[in-house]
Amino acid sequence: MNMLDVLFIAPSNAQGLYQNLSKDYAAIEPPTWACLLAESCRTNGYTVDIVDTGAEKLTLQQTCDRISEKNPRLICIVVYGQNVNAGTTAMSGAVRLSEYIKSQGIDTPISFIGSHVQALPTQTLKRENSIDIAFTNEGVYALNNLLSTDISKEMLTKVRGICYRKEDGTVTMNPPEKLVPQSRMDIDLPGYAWDLLPFNEKPFDLYRCPMWHAEYDHTSRSPYASVFSSLGCQFKCGFCMINMINRDDDDEIGVAGNYSMMRYWSTEHVLKQFDKLIEMGVYNVRIIDEMFLLNPKYYIPLCEGLIERGYGEKLRMWAYSRIDTIRRPGILKLVRDAGIRWLGLGIESGDRNVRLEVSKGKFQDVDIHDVVRQVEEADINVGGNFIFGLPGDTMESMKKTLDLAIDLAPAMANFYASMPLPGSQLYKDSIKNGIEMPESYEAYSWHSYETFPASNENLSNVEILRFRDNAYNEYHTSPKFLSKIQKKYGDVAVQNIVDNTKIKLKRRILGD
Repeated sequence: MNMLDVLFIAPSNAQGLYQNLSKDYAAIEPPTWACLLAESCRTNGYTVDIVDTGAEKLTLQQTCDRISEKNPRLICIVVYGQNVNAGTTAMSGAVRLSEYIKSQGIDTPISFIGSHVQALPTQTLKRENSIDIAFTNEGVYALNNLLSTDISKEMLTKVRGICYRKEDGTVTMNPPEKLVPQSRMDIDLPGYAWDLLPFNEKPFDLYRCPMWHAEYDHTSRSPYASVFSSLGCQFKCGFCMINMINRDDDDEIGVAGNYSMMRYWSTEHVLKQFDKLIEMGVYNVRIIDEMFLLNPKYYIPLCEGLIERGYGEKLRMWAYSRIDTIRRPGILKLVRDAGIRWLGLGIESGDRNVRLEVSKGKFQDVDIHDVVRQVEEADINVGGNFIFGLPGDTMESMKKTLDLAIDLAPAMANFYASMPLPGSQLYKDSIKNGIEMPESYEAYSWHSYETFPASNENLSNVEILRFRDNAYNEYHTSPKFLSKIQKKYGDVAVQNIVDNTKIKLKRRILGD
């Protein structure tokens, strides 16, 4: 039997992380990072394949059968998430899988790559005996260098950018490996191995976008794809760990704010990815960049290129922006004409002092109502992101945040309880301050039964979570919000939202 060089596996634990929302409401995201890494390795001459356990709904045994069938030299479980907490929460399904693989007597080395192991590499390997190797940043060069060896214990000592378990069981971390530099983004991360993803009748039909992305219409959520135009973020928000991908040190606990930077693919490269998606009939697209509308040098020519190709009329896209970076004249019309119909805005809190506390920079000087009005007048929906329980939050300030959300009535609103995500400054501060932390990976999920958000100096995590869950229902049944949805998308959309609110999330710490 021919031996595959590396098998990339996207793990899943949808039921554990989303409870009953997983069946019909939670998105099924394509494993973008697995596709990026697979294409990088394939370009360098290695044989690769991808198994997406969530999209195919594979059992642990079925996944092991695939491993035996593919016969890889290395198993790489990709635990990156496309939301800031997903890298840690997805560890629940990933570790369950790696433990099962070991229990079946499969002796192929198991490696993990993702934000959680980047933040806590030695701690994770000491805790999880089923993980043999962890990559300590994006892993592009470390992975290719590892594949150039026989992956023996002796060779692991020579590969930079990994943490591994030695013969005597001790865990060691090698010096860091460099990141892909700006000048080599198109070369060393040359695209996505989309052809390796599973499908039923057409590409990407096993993936579905969030319900709101499809304008609250369940029937048009697939096919769905995700692309990057940049990596990283130049800001240092204390609750966020998105920049762990840029890690370049060997500290025991990585802090994302230490690695704030952005790298971009060329406009022509990104446009070629859109050419491929359009050719495959994919129009629901997420631009994953943490800060898409930040640097006009990159996003303006990309939007212009999409318009010139005539894609703007076909695409239904969403992207992220800071709320203080979208007021350049003509920008909103440009991005709408390019096919961006939703902008996710990090509003976070209705209290100025709380926003200052989590380092949102110039954000406090912006008239939030005016920005939301301008976005909506450009026929772009706002996705508002709000966080309860941030440092400095009180019951009064959380009420301000909810009141602001209801008053703004964005067409989509995410409500989060503040979570000390590994890799964030909030995580390190919480450890330092003796705050009780989540004990399991599922406890880092905002939607799970085990969820265990942070308390702060004013509020217990029970108070914060109860407020968050009540706020979610209050917002999504508020007359102003439902009236906006009804006028824009009709009665079916409203009913789908109402049906969603009937699914009650059970919470251990609330006594369910």
